[in-house]
Amino acid sequence: MEGGGTVADKAEFKECLRLTWSQPYILRLVFSAGIGGLLFGYDTGVISGALLFIRDDFISLEKNTTLRETIVSMAVAGAIVGAGLGGWMNDKFGRRPSLIIADILFLAGAAIMAFAPNPAVIIVGRVFVGLGVGMASMTAPLYISEASPARIRGALVSTNGLLITGGQFMAYLINLAFTKVPGTWRWMLGIAGVPALLQLVLMLTLPESPRWLYRQGRKEETAAILRKIYPANEVEQEIESLRKSIDDEILLEGSIGEQGKLGKLKKAFGSKIVRRGLMAGIIVQVAQQFVGINTVMYYSPTIVQLAGFASNDTAMALSLITSGLNAIGSIVSMFFVDRAGRRRLMLLSLVGIVGWLAVLGGTFLGAAHNAPPVSELEMQPFANQMCPEYKPSVHWSCMDCLKAESTCGFCAHQGDTLLPGACLALSNATRGMCHADHREFYSEGCPNKFGWLALLALGATFLTLTKALGTSATFFLFCGVSFLALVVVFFTVPETKGLQFEEVEKMLDSKDYKPWKRYRPEAPLKGREIGLAIP
Repeated sequence: MEGGGTVADKAEFKECLRLTWSQPYILRLVFSAGIGGLLFGYDTGVISGALLFIRDDFISLEKNTTLRETIVSMAVAGAIVGAGLGGWMNDKFGRRPSLIIADILFLAGAAIMAFAPNPAVIIVGRVFVGLGVGMASMTAPLYISEASPARIRGALVSTNGLLITGGQFMAYLINLAFTKVPGTWRWMLGIAGVPALLQLVLMLTLPESPRWLYRQGRKEETAAILRKIYPANEVEQEIESLRKSIDDEILLEGSIGEQGKLGKLKKAFGSKIVRRGLMAGIIVQVAQQFVGINTVMYYSPTIVQLAGFASNDTAMALSLITSGLNAIGSIVSMFFVDRAGRRRLMLLSLVGIVGWLAVLGGTFLGAAHNAPPVSELEMQPFANQMCPEYKPSVHWSCMDCLKAESTCGFCAHQGDTLLPGACLALSNATRGMCHADHREFYSEGCPNKFGWLALLALGATFLTLTKALGTSATFFLFCGVSFLALVVVFFTVPETKGLQFEEVEKMLDSKDYKPWKRYRPEAPLKGREIGLAIP
C-alpha cells in the first residue's frame, strides 16, 4: 500500500462522506466494501440463531453436541482454507476475480443450506460459505486499500472492520424477523445470498486494483483507473508514488533472497525485529480467540437458553444485547485507539473480560445449585412420556433430567417455572404436549432466577465443554484463559501509539527492549515518507 500506514481520523471520515456522495466510483467502492464486511459478520451471527431451529427440525441434533459444533465450525475450517487460497489467487489472478469467486462461493453455500434436507448437507453449505468468507477476508481490505483514494483509505478500511460487527447485529435482527415464518432457519441462512449477489454485480462494475495491474506491467490500465480516483493534477504524482512503492517492495523481496519459501522464512526469522513483532501479533490474535468471544457470538442464543430462557424467540431477542454491545465496542475502540493506545485498550478489555466471565461462571454455578426438582405429581399428566431413566425413589432436579443419557427435557411447572416440574423423553411430541398445557419446555438449561444477571454479563468446543464440565466450569475455564492472556499480553505486546513504521522497527531492534515499558524515540521524525523499510 503506497504511502505507508494509514490511520483514520475525524477529518478523514468527513472527507470519506464528502467523496462518497460526489463521485459515483467512490460510492460503488464504499457499497462493495460495506457488503464484504457485512457478509463476514452476517455469517458469524446468523448460525447462532439458526442453530436453535435446525435443532428443533432435526431431533438427532438435540443432544448430539458434536454434530452441532461441526455445523458451526466447518465454516471456520472452510475460512482457513479460503484465506490461504485467497492469498494465492490475489497475487496470481488479481483482487477483483478473487472477490467475484468469493461471492459465487457464498451464493452457492447459501443456496445449499437453504434447501438442505439433512444436517450433512448443511455442513457442506457451511464449508462453501466458509471458503467465500476466508477469501473475502483476505481480499476485501486489500482491494479497498489499493483501489481507494489515499486521503480516505484509512476510513474505508476502518469502516470495513466496523461493518463486520454491524453484520453480526444485522444477522440477529434478521433471525428474529424470521422466527415466525415457515422454514425459519432456511430463510435465515439462505437470505445471505442476496447481499452476496449484490456485491457480485457491483464488483463486475469496478476495475481491478491499480497496484496489481502496475505489478503486471499494465501501466496504461493503471493510469486509467487512477484518473477515476484522483483529480487530473494529482494522477502523475500518484503514479510516481505507486512506482516507488512497488520498486521498494521488489527490492525488499530480493533482499530476503531467492532460495525458495523455506529459505526466505529462515532468513526472515533470523531477524530480531521479525521475531518480536511476529510474536506480539500472534499472541494478540490467539488471545482474542481463546478468551471465548467466538463462543459468545456463535452460541449466544444457546447461552441465553442455558441461563434459563426456554423460548427460541426470547433467546433470539435477548441475544441482540450481546451483538449490540459488540458493535458499540467496535465504535468506541475506533474513537479511542489512538488517544488511549492499543496496548492500554487491550489490557483494559482483558480485565473486563476476566471479571465478567467470573460473574458468568458464578451465575451458572448458582443456577445449577438452585435448579427446580422433578416431581412425581407433575409427571402424572405425562405418564406415557416419562424419561426412561427417571425413578421416583431417586431425587432428581432439572439438571439431572437434562444430563440423562436417553435425551430428556424438563417441562416446567404451569404457574411458576421455579417450582417442581416433569422430566420427559425428548421429542417434538412431548414438547408440543408441554406447550399445550401452557408450560415452558427446557432442553438446554434450567429455569432459574439468575438469568437476567447472566445476560448482563454476557468455537467449536463450547457445547462439548458444557456437557463435560458443566456450564459454570466452562466459563470459569474461559476466565482462567483470559487471565493468562492478560498476563502474557502485558509482558509481550508493546505500545505502538504515535510511532511511525521506522520507529517501531527501532523499538523492536533495541537492546533494552521491554514490551511493558513505553518506548521513547530519540528524536521526532520530520519530513520522512512512511513506507517500506529496506534492510
